[in-house]
Amino acid sequence: MDDVVREERPPPAEDGDAAADLFRALGKQVKLLRERAGLTQRELDERLGYGEEQISSLERGRRVPQPEFLAAADELLGAGGLLRTATEDVVRARAKTRVRHPAWFRDYARLEAEAVELHFYSNQIVPGLLQAEEYARAVFSMRRPLLDEETIERRVTDRLSRQTVFERWPGPVTSFVMEEVVLQRPLGGRTVRAAQLEQLLRIGRLRTVELQVMPTDREEHPSNDGAFTLLNPKERPQVAYTEVQGYSRLIVEPEEVRLMASRYGILRARALTPGESLALIEKMLGEL
Repeated sequence: MDDVVREERPPPAEDGDAAADLFRALGKQVKLLRERAGLTQRELDERLGYGEEQISSLERGRRVPQPEFLAAADELLGAGGLLRTATEDVVRARAKTRVRHPAWFRDYARLEAEAVELHFYSNQIVPGLLQAEEYARAVFSMRRPLLDEETIERRVTDRLSRQTVFERWPGPVTSFVMEEVVLQRPLGGRTVRAAQLEQLLRIGRLRTVELQVMPTDREEHPSNDGAFTLLNPKERPQVAYTEVQGYSRLIVEPEEVRLMASRYGILRARALTPGESLALIEKMLGEL
């Protein structure tokens, strides 16, 4: 069995800093061009279908700009090739900084970035892959011992960068089972909760994603041992991942992985269907 590894702060990386500078510079250019065109972030979202929150994050350098976005924005905003020509630089920067996470998380993050299947069970907070920027910042800000502002912002940026997995094609087959209480818990307040529910609806409607809610009133539950993730690396056996109180564990022993996969199957069978789950989330959002 793999040794348990305690979290430690990663060393600074020059490649990562250079990439972050590039993403911030591109974000400023997009904002300048958008404002010059007389468009709000919402109006740019309506024309490009990229998401107002995503555009806001991109303009602040916290989200990696996608080549497709750069090409579309270049044409719409009349940039004359300014944004389009940055595509190759962005692709190279993404390759160098694909994994910029705490040391204890890096092995898993590398596997996640290239997985063909991802399955998550969560009973405390929204899984990182689904977190809205505001929610992620609230989670890191509440952490004890407290993190400094620079570390919080770096962690938020890195967490959002993981969500590029949804933009791959073909993307991984992805499913989530979350306890209903996770959606009810107002971490960060009403505005943050609303942003998170909207994020769940957006991602939950993707063709490659199935999102299910486990109702609190279920009288039987197959997994009371905590959250876990099942991951299928390309051309490799399925593995499992758990994370508790600053300790992480990547599980590769076939029998233990099989048992966790069995529990996950029962979880999905007893949870609401994806359609019912999205309807519940819409209802929660409407009640805010």
